[in-house]
Amino acid sequence: MEWSIQELARSAGTTSRTLRHYGDIGLLTPSRVGRNGYRYYDQESLVRLQRILLLRELGLGLPAIAEVLEGQRDTTSALRTHLELLEQEQRRIGRQIESVRTTLRKTEGGEQLMAEEVFDGFDHTQYEQEVTERWGREAYERGDRWWRSLGDAEKKEFQQRQLDIAADYGRAKAEGRGADSVEVQAITQRLCDWLAITTTPTKEYFIGLGQLYVDDPRFTVNYDRHGEGTAELVRDAMTVYAERNL
Repeated sequence: MEWSIQELARSAGTTSRTLRHYGDIGLLTPSRVGRNGYRYYDQESLVRLQRILLLRELGLGLPAIAEVLEGQRDTTSALRTHLELLEQEQRRIGRQIESVRTTLRKTEGGEQLMAEEVFDGFDHTQYEQEVTERWGREAYERGDRWWRSLGDAEKKEFQQRQLDIAADYGRAKAEGRGADSVEVQAITQRLCDWLAITTTPTKEYFIGLGQLYVDDPRFTVNYDRHGEGTAELVRDAMTVYAERNL
């Protein structure tokens, strides 16, 4: 039994373009190519694509996936390894769920948030590809080296600073402070200083990051849990700050 490239892409929830790219870089070679130039895939290809997609979901880039597949030629053994990794990921997600539940409960009850509770189960390396695509490989590696150099107490202190900044933005929003107000700009100065620990914020970077806080729900929720519209206040404040200071 075999599948055309369109059938395989549809079943896997991906695109023919992606599968062609995988083939061009030697990651997923079709089992045969018809006279019409169409690519076809057999059962072995199906299993290999499953392994590729699993590794992608675990955050590996394509070069790293190629190395893993090259080193794991025994399909059964490789699938066992994948299963173990997925079970580890399941446990990590379970910790994230409990973390979000704790954050929700404390936010609704007006309790102080603690970094070790808010970030339990979160792994910064899951954003490796995204950071690399946005700001370059050097930016990710520099931040990764810095993060790994910290002790547990230093990591918690760094994360707590961000939580405190977000909470202060929420209070400023509730008080009706404008993005260009002295109070909000002072908070934004703290945010800039916090970011400067790992990078050198430029005008374009700072404004773009502010827009990301609004556009990406993963970031928006960190601010809007302190009050709807807080992320927009942060974005506008970052734009004002960047125009004035960067």
